[in-house]
Amino acid sequence: MRTFVVYWHPEPQSFNGAMFRTACGTLVEAGHEVRISDLHEMRFDPVSGRRNFRTVQDPDYLKLQIEEMNATVMDGFSPDIESEIEKIEWCDLMIWQFPLWWFGLPAVLKGWVDRVFAMGRTYGGGQIYETGVFRGKRAMLSLTTGGPEDSYRKRGFNGEMSAILRPIHRGMLKFVGFDVLKPQIVHGPVRLTDEQRKQQLADYATRLRGIASESPIDVGIY
Repeated sequence: MRTFVVYWHPEPQSFNGAMFRTACGTLVEAGHEVRISDLHEMRFDPVSGRRNFRTVQDPDYLKLQIEEMNATVMDGFSPDIESEIEKIEWCDLMIWQFPLWWFGLPAVLKGWVDRVFAMGRTYGGGQIYETGVFRGKRAMLSLTTGGPEDSYRKRGFNGEMSAILRPIHRGMLKFVGFDVLKPQIVHGPVRLTDEQRKQQLADYATRLRGIASESPIDVGIY
């Protein structure tokens, strides 16, 4: 299995960093191929603009979707964007590793989506959801929260986690065709003991050893 792990956290020694290293190491040990994008280490620029492209469709007015479609036809994406798209096209499974910030993706990871999920290349022309470009591929979110698990349940302080993640699960991943796996969530790692954190990593590694046989969850309209 070919796995692409996209990771962002500003501190390499964070628990997110430990989850990232656990995922990569476990998958390689299990005989899978792994490619990564450590967005913080890469200093990935999340801000879209003309630097996304080597080609120009309209020099007088920037409409990103128009330029994306033109770049798709003309092989005109900038090298940094082309490299990321090729990793998605290569993989069977994509994992995003990140801390949940303000009920969503951190800005750099969201900007990665803005720049890399390009119209024409990753969606469009009727290719969305069940007919999406990446149908047959799978994706999984692996994340940490600041609050405890009880805060993310129905009628909990922050609301149901499924509702919080729906814009990502359905509006990003399923939109471009991915089958979505159950998210891997560690609630409030800062409040856990060292032994509890080690157990969380061990449980994650166990799951990853069998990830190839997992079935997707329902992220349909609800």
